Amino acid sequence: MKNNIVYLAVGSNINPQKNIELALKELAKIGQIISVSKLIKTKPEGYLNQDDFLNGAIKFKTALSPKDLLKELKNIEKFLKRNTPFRNGPRTIDLDIIFYGNLILNTRDLIIPHPRADKRFFVLKPLAEIAPHKVHPIIKKQVKTLLKILKY
Repeated sequence: MKNNIVYLAVGSNINPQKNIELALKELAKIGQIISVSKLIKTKPEGYLNQDDFLNGAIKFKTALSPKDLLKELKNIEKFLKRNTPFRNGPRTIDLDIIFYGNLILNTRDLIIPHPRADKRFFVLKPLAEIAPHKVHPIIKKQVKTLLKILKY
């Protein structure tokens, strides 16, 4: 399979700087990191009684299929001892596939593009730094435009 350009979101609020650095080291074992955004500090959503998050975006090149990439991301989360006892709770690491080329995929286990990416400041802000002109394959708008129209 050819190399695909993938955009990932990364976030953590448990020792975030260290865990994001460790996640990047692990990602480098399964593909090529092309660029990483600055990390931004964001307030938690959903469950508010927890530390702020550090969030970023990664432009990544991989020969893995979407399904295999998801499996590897889950392995990295497991390696970094991700344990989220409840939805939107604190976590050591969160790795999500935002875009996989221009692929549109909707399976039981994986939806690409990420179904809530266009509604999340903590995804769009770092993504706009490294891929402002990337067009959302369903919404047909550039990332920088999605960020501009986002209500936050």
